[in-house]
Amino acid sequence: MKRDALHRTVRSALTGEGAHAETRDVFDGLDWKLAGTRPPGVPHSAYQLLGHMTYWQEWAVRWLDGEDPATPKHAAGSWPGGQGPATAAEWRHAVGRFRQALDALEQRSTGDLLAKPGSKTVLEMLQTIGSHNSYHAGQVAILRQVLDAWPPPSGGLTW
Repeated sequence: MKRDALHRTVRSALTGEGAHAETRDVFDGLDWKLAGTRPPGVPHSAYQLLGHMTYWQEWAVRWLDGEDPATPKHAAGSWPGGQGPATAAEWRHAVGRFRQALDALEQRSTGDLLAKPGSKTVLEMLQTIGSHNSYHAGQVAILRQVLDAWPPPSGGLTW
C-alpha cells in the first residue's frame, strides 16, 4: 500500500497531475513560429525551454539505465539548439522527443524507487526531474499567456 502511494506520488511529480496543467501538454497547440518567439525581457523561447527540459529528461533516463552521462561544465551546455524551430516538422519532432523522454521516466517510476544506481536513489532522481519540469512548465505557461496562446487545447488549471 505504501509502495503504491509512493509510485503515485512520483508519477504525479513527473506529470504535474493535480498541481498544474499536465507537463506533457504544456506545448500542445502552440504554433511552431510562436514557439520560437522571445518577447522583450523574456530569457527563453518555448522552443528553448522544450530543448532544455528534454535534455535533462534524456540525461536522467540514461543515468537511470546505469549509464554515466556527462554533465555539462556550464548551464549553457544544457540549452541545445537555437531560439526557434526552422519548420513545423522540427517543432513536432522536438515535442515528440520531449514526450518520449517523459514516458521513459514514467516507466522507470514503476520499479524499485529506493535502488541507488549512482549518487542518488531512483526516487531522488525522478523527484528532481519532476521539480525541474514543473519549474519550466510554469515558465512555458506564463510565456504562452504573454503570447496570448494559453491554455493548450487540453485546458489547464485556469480556474
